[in-house]
Amino acid sequence: MGTEHIVRSFAQELQRLSNLIAQMGGVAEAQVEAAVKAVARRDVGLATQVMQADARLDAYERDIDAEAVRLLALRQPMAQDLREIVSSLKIAADLERIGDYAANIAKRSLALAQLPVARPAVAIPRMGRLVESIMKDVLDAYTERDVQKAIAAWERDEELDDLYTSLFREGLTYMMEDPRNITPCTHLLFMAKNMERIGDHATNIAETIHYLVVGTPLALNRPKSDGSSFAVVSPLAAGLPGALAEALGVDEASNDAM
Repeated sequence: MGTEHIVRSFAQELQRLSNLIAQMGGVAEAQVEAAVKAVARRDVGLATQVMQADARLDAYERDIDAEAVRLLALRQPMAQDLREIVSSLKIAADLERIGDYAANIAKRSLALAQLPVARPAVAIPRMGRLVESIMKDVLDAYTERDVQKAIAAWERDEELDDLYTSLFREGLTYMMEDPRNITPCTHLLFMAKNMERIGDHATNIAETIHYLVVGTPLALNRPKSDGSSFAVVSPLAAGLPGALAEALGVDEASNDAM
């Protein structure tokens, strides 16, 4: 009976750890959603709430870390049980970073709310909806231990990268058209980059779910199509005066650099 009690108690402790991850995931998901709403609505109050609530995720991570270390020390788990604990540490770290990126988006929305609306701003909610959808699927996959759902969410990161690259090029174009667009577009580009990074951490979680359930790393190449590092917008393509384009050393042939 004593051994049975110990096994049952350990199972309950692992379930508690899993529940903490699920709760932390719910908070992170709500933070991202609220940050995106703050941008779309230019809501200073909501953005401030997001920034202040980031401490909750930090507290969750500390609690999960402490519980995981305690279980490792006292239970000396193996196989599936060990993967449960190791996975909880990795997922908690990713969720904490997601919260940081949500807070950064909210922080920049405070500055953006004081500036004229920039046209690329409409792309932020679209990226936000995709990020929220990916996060929801990944967290559901964790709760259900559903590897296929995790992989499906993992594959959608490529779509998010495409949106980011498109917004990056659009933002550069608007900045080149009118210097007054530089400040708002810069904030928007940083927001978009934060969302792209949230997607990366969501795919990290998907990979961890595969390891947790299957016991091996996901043997696929990560779907990345972020082309922002190679994006080029010529002054002519942006509609700058010919004299300025000539002064910058750009001719008609460079228009196909896009």
